[in-house]
Amino acid sequence: MNKNSSAPVSPERRRMLKASGVALGGLLIATWLPPMVPKSFAIQRLEEEPEDHELQPPTALGAFLRVGHNGHITLISPKIEMGQGVQTGFAMMIAEELEVPLSQVSVAEAPPNPELYSDSILNFQATGGSASTRSNWEPLREAAAAARIMLIQAAANQWQVSAADCRAENGQVIGPGDRRLGYGEVVAAAAELTVPENVPLKKPEDFKIIGKPAQRLDTPSKVDGSAKFTIDLHVPGMKIASARACPVVGGTLVAVDESRARAVPGVVEVIKLDNAVAVIGDHMWAAIKGLEALEESVEWDFGAHGGIDQAQIEQALRDAFERDGAIANDVGDIDKALDGAESKIEAEYEMPFLAHSPLEPMTCVAQVRADACELWVGTQAPVFARQAAAKASGMPAEKVIIHNQWIGGAFGRRLETDFITQATAIAKQVDYPIKLVWTREEDTTHDLYRPHYIDRFAAALDADGMPIGWSQTIVGASVLARFAPDAVPPNGLDSDAVENSANPLYPLSNLRVRYVPEAPKAILNSWWRGVGPLHGAYVVESFVDELAYAAKQDPVDYRLKLLGDQHPRAQAVLRLAAEKANWRQPLPDGRGRGVAVQEVFGSYLATVVELQIDANNGVRIKRLICVADCGIVTNPTSVHSQLEGGTLFGLSAALYNEITVKNGRVEQSNYNDYRQLRISDAPPVEVFVVPSTEAPGGIGEAGTAMIAPALMNAMHAATGKRFRRLPLARAGFHVI
Repeated sequence: MNKNSSAPVSPERRRMLKASGVALGGLLIATWLPPMVPKSFAIQRLEEEPEDHELQPPTALGAFLRVGHNGHITLISPKIEMGQGVQTGFAMMIAEELEVPLSQVSVAEAPPNPELYSDSILNFQATGGSASTRSNWEPLREAAAAARIMLIQAAANQWQVSAADCRAENGQVIGPGDRRLGYGEVVAAAAELTVPENVPLKKPEDFKIIGKPAQRLDTPSKVDGSAKFTIDLHVPGMKIASARACPVVGGTLVAVDESRARAVPGVVEVIKLDNAVAVIGDHMWAAIKGLEALEESVEWDFGAHGGIDQAQIEQALRDAFERDGAIANDVGDIDKALDGAESKIEAEYEMPFLAHSPLEPMTCVAQVRADACELWVGTQAPVFARQAAAKASGMPAEKVIIHNQWIGGAFGRRLETDFITQATAIAKQVDYPIKLVWTREEDTTHDLYRPHYIDRFAAALDADGMPIGWSQTIVGASVLARFAPDAVPPNGLDSDAVENSANPLYPLSNLRVRYVPEAPKAILNSWWRGVGPLHGAYVVESFVDELAYAAKQDPVDYRLKLLGDQHPRAQAVLRLAAEKANWRQPLPDGRGRGVAVQEVFGSYLATVVELQIDANNGVRIKRLICVADCGIVTNPTSVHSQLEGGTLFGLSAALYNEITVKNGRVEQSNYNDYRQLRISDAPPVEVFVVPSTEAPGGIGEAGTAMIAPALMNAMHAATGKRFRRLPLARAGFHVI
């Protein structure tokens, strides 16, 4: 993982190093933002600092870091903060290589710029897929290391000594005779130097900041209430808007009687859109009451999907098994293996549509002026946001200004731009800025949902009950085909839908995995926290557990035997999880343990659930253990919190969550019927992180992907019954 001085530098990393070099002169962050406030919260905090910034031309937009004339470091983060702690991790990387304390680093959000900020894993500028640390681990450190080298060289030149006789420490360059110069004192001279290539990085054994627990940079403002999310913003002259879209996907607005809404005190405007009606008020209450007043007078054309219900959607999925679909992997001869097997096991698993249900509903502040379209919005995909606003406003993309904000939960929802399009369309019809705020009901019923999947397995077993091969057919919507159709090959194979299935953790001599895309009517699908592994880990680990019980073998021992000499990191986390869970210790009747192990997002995880069932189908989770090998850890505090939070987030879905459709409409509307895990339901999550020097893996979604199979396997261990359809509440169980 550690680059040496002779290693080649890729064009992408060279671009980042050069962009960082531009910033050494002292870039004023505000020069690429219009003067209207509020800007992003991070930038507001930066501008409050008593620093004499040196102005730079707009061409300095590509900078990733900047050393100010007071020695303060500013990181331009290519990833948005939405509770995962990524910006603190980035700041720690920068501080480590620049030899400055973490308190000397501030963070600001990057503007839309795919040339500079596209993610090397996702292949576009976005925050998601647990890719942030993985894709920036070396490039950001190289940028900081290059800056350190240039600062040292500038000081050495001033002293007329060799740079080899100087070192950086605590934001200063220290030379022979204990001469010292602060970074701010040499930054102007450093900016004139050539940006070095083949930059050596610090070795893990030399880390002073990386790997040590650190308080997140965003925590103080979130605790004292000074943090501002999009829903908190106020732009001068702004009005509040809320909208009601047609309850059926594809439906349109026919007519509405505006008079009732206009009679509500505080309502200033009613806006008609193709598929929605919006009310603008002086405040949120006026907008909501105005929408309520319109309810009985709105006439919709529900279109072709008005009669669709859940049973039709699920039948279409089952009918799709008759189609050939796309082959994701075909190894050996599975047909021959099944025909000649000592025994066969077949199973079908089903996972429902899921809403994102973030704490902050969809919100966007928008103003469309003659000279520009300006947005204040928390978005995971700023380039897509700019494109959507450009289309809705009728302006070229270069006239769209995005102020990216911290996000109050997203889980993939803010990769989408439907709410941005709607906010821009509303703002285009008035001459003042508007803040669009969806109600919780609008947010739940007009989400883009995690696909409903059905998986069918057939395994060929030898005389010892070990699989000599299996076939798997996956049916469900292709999110990739809707989100980025050019990324889907001609055969329609969605790589996300087959993740953890096409190339399973367990070596199999005969394997066939087939994917059949089936887009549902009356509902739209998108990414959901855990993406492909959320589906793949559940079905694979559930099926392996079935095989273990069919073979009358311990589930942990069976997995270790099946792994053989493959994936030692997976074996290590599995063994440690079993040890921490006291796996070998017998349990009384009505209690059971379940386990799951997989590689997800470049990390290896094993999760164990121990639970108790009472006579009334009450479920009490007694212990929940998560063991992770996620490579080099930047901030242990964030890793632990993300594994805890992600696991509990996934537990909510596995226990309770399901979106269903009736008459073309989503039936669930709020937390009363789309329940989230409550404090009284939440068990402690025991997290154990395996020390590692491997490349960092993703962690923000890893725990979410692993909890469902461990939970359902524990249910089988406790009851002797195999539940194959999520959520668990469908089978009549409830948490006690």
